[in-house]
Amino acid sequence: MTLQMDKKALQVFLTEHFPQVADDYVVDEVNEDRLVLRLAVDHRHLRPGNTVSRPTLFALADVAVYLAILSRIGPEALAVTTNCAIDFMRKPAAEADLVCDVRLLKLGRSLAVGEAYIRSAGQADLVARAGLTYSIPPKGSKKRG
Repeated sequence: MTLQMDKKALQVFLTEHFPQVADDYVVDEVNEDRLVLRLAVDHRHLRPGNTVSRPTLFALADVAVYLAILSRIGPEALAVTTNCAIDFMRKPAAEADLVCDVRLLKLGRSLAVGEAYIRSAGQADLVARAGLTYSIPPKGSKKRG
């Protein structure tokens, strides 16, 4: 399946539909095989102990898989997460961006499954790994992007 949305279109979609978080995320790369999303870690993402909060890591994985799906199906604001399993493996660097690399494992008409691998920028070791499933509304649904 070819790309329906490129980096610029995905950023515009985030700004239009999720302005409350759009400035947090930058699409570094998108192609038919993967999407890479970056989060510039800020003080508001940190918890005591100077580490990135687990909800921040979850949000990064969730948004990254969502955008990977949209890159393939086009703007669909009503696609929703139906399942997530996340493994937190090590403490992310508080002074480095987080980079999330996504691969879609299945992209069907009604369900999509993806895996997200999160690292601190410049580090090889995984900070977290997540598997997410999304429900995709039927074509012709109201409120398509």
